[in-house]
Amino acid sequence: MKIAIIYGHPNPSSYCYALANAYVEGAMEAGAMIRKIELANMDFDPVLKFGYKQRMEEEADLVWAKESILWADHLVFVYPMWWGTMPSLLKGFIDRVFTPGYAFKYIKGSYFNEKLLSGKSARVIVTSDAPTWYAMFTWRNMAKIQMKKTILGYCGVGPIRFTQFGSVKWKKPAQLEKWISKVNKFGKALK
Repeated sequence: MKIAIIYGHPNPSSYCYALANAYVEGAMEAGAMIRKIELANMDFDPVLKFGYKQRMEEEADLVWAKESILWADHLVFVYPMWWGTMPSLLKGFIDRVFTPGYAFKYIKGSYFNEKLLSGKSARVIVTSDAPTWYAMFTWRNMAKIQMKKTILGYCGVGPIRFTQFGSVKWKKPAQLEKWISKVNKFGKALK
């Protein structure tokens, strides 16, 4: 299996990076080929300045990321939930990469679209300081809906597995290690 893993945290020393690396280790043990898309180390403008009215020049890192996503069978996103959603760097990456003609295509005269990333599956791993129940009941799982329906699902990606680890800020190191082990098993399960 070919996997593109998107490191969505802007800090390479974050817990999200540890989770992503655990997934990579497990997937490699399962024999998967991996391409890491580490947003913190990429050089691109995350602002879609003209919407879709005018195309922006794509930086080399974005061209490589788009090639990696097309190459992959399975996409993995790992990021923290900030203000009920993803960090702005990841949102800007999605705005710049998941564009019309690449990830989806408008169908003239229709509210529906052609899903250009069909045939790919995904796993989304999210951390938050809020408890998972709080995100579910207070925010109605907006972060989950955003990724599963309005971004990845809109482009044809599926199935999509969503895992959220909550109350990270208050967890003891032993619990954080258990979650790292769990994510490593997600990667190993690709055998």
